[in-house]
Amino acid sequence: MRGVNGRGLDIRTRLPDGCEVLDQALRAALGAAVTRGTINVGLKVKQDPAESVPVLNQAALTNAIQGALTTEAQAGAAGLHLAPMSAADLLLLNGVMDQPEQDEAAAAPWIKAALQDIGVLVGDFATARAAEGKALLDILASQIETVTRLTAEAQDAAEARGPKVAETLRANVAKLMQNGDGLDEARIAQELALLAVKSDVTEELDRLSAHAAAATDMLGAEGPIGRKFDFLMQEFNREANTLCSKSGSTELTRIGLDLKTVIDQMREQVQNVE
Repeated sequence: MRGVNGRGLDIRTRLPDGCEVLDQALRAALGAAVTRGTINVGLKVKQDPAESVPVLNQAALTNAIQGALTTEAQAGAAGLHLAPMSAADLLLLNGVMDQPEQDEAAAAPWIKAALQDIGVLVGDFATARAAEGKALLDILASQIETVTRLTAEAQDAAEARGPKVAETLRANVAKLMQNGDGLDEARIAQELALLAVKSDVTEELDRLSAHAAAATDMLGAEGPIGRKFDFLMQEFNREANTLCSKSGSTELTRIGLDLKTVIDQMREQVQNVE
């Protein structure tokens, strides 16, 4: 049995013929233990060599002999001489030697044994998933701490760029006043306000902090969180992209790119969370 994460629960079984009861029991047990993921379960059964001696299919042998005679006669009529066919050649023809059909009564014991093992199998699978989840918990908690730290650094960088942003705005206004006679001062004020809004990253930083807090809460929640966490990662990425586009400083851009990197790493890990 092996599993990978997925949007829903998809159980795929590869079992020998006649295992419908086993298939139903597997699906019921996995449905109770797993809520999300693609689970593949395979079972191979080796038949006792003493019970798998092939038997002669008399009808297939008769047809093979008749086909060989007909082929030889038509080839001779056309002037072709075929090599003689031995008994071994006939026995190797498809269908001449058949495997004995499996006795349902003989199959019942191993199917019953497999049914009894389902609980152990699913339990071991759940234990392995829980161990992986614990490791993911530590990884994601560390990544959330990194996002929180980078958000604080971005806040400091945004405040530090204030004088430079103000100087740039004043320089742009001066150029407009020099090169544009009769400019509407109200329009200039409006444009300046728009520029100020475009450079303000307060909302983005506030939302990043809120998302980090929500992610931490999710890690401590009971029940499936994978889909919610996946959606939250989209929100994380959106804020980091906006922060980079509005940065206005090399340092803030660097921090924004670092945020995007760790958020992308988190997103990859979240894909494995149920």
